[in-house]
Amino acid sequence: MSLDPTIRDQILAAVPSLRAFAISLSGNVDRADDLVQETLLRALANIHSFQPGTNMPAWLFTILRNLFRSEYRKRRREVEDADGSYAETLKTQPAQTSHVEFKEFSAALSKLPDDQREALILIGASGFSYEEAAEICGCAVGTIKSRVNRARTRLANLLNIENPNDFGPDRATRAVLTGDDVA
Repeated sequence: MSLDPTIRDQILAAVPSLRAFAISLSGNVDRADDLVQETLLRALANIHSFQPGTNMPAWLFTILRNLFRSEYRKRRREVEDADGSYAETLKTQPAQTSHVEFKEFSAALSKLPDDQREALILIGASGFSYEEAAEICGCAVGTIKSRVNRARTRLANLLNIENPNDFGPDRATRAVLTGDDVA
């Protein structure tokens, strides 16, 4: 498609003003240059809708302003996540694996002696301190620590776990096995 030289000249003449307007809207020279480039691409793609004899700069400025507003609305819904830390919190593991691992974990947990299972659940899953768990169970803090340690060791053996990271993505499950805080 060939462009009428008069229209081409009108478009080119408007570029400096478009760039200044884009800088005032975006506050960023690089972003402004992208806006102007996208404006020109859209204008050329839709040049058939421009009415010759009307105000070319006004038509181009309208395209630029609408483009800026559309992208602004879109960006407002986006979350800044340069290092990917937010996206990391959104990932989910496949449900099938978690379901199977949870069944295996439940079966192994049920094989523990009652006192070890109780201590492990109080400390690892419920988040009680050793002192609080000892008070709940009516025994010494050292006894709770010993029960939790034996329960973790037995559970790891039952599940063939050499490294706590080998078992499931679930933080609460890892907390039970490692003694780390759930939070």
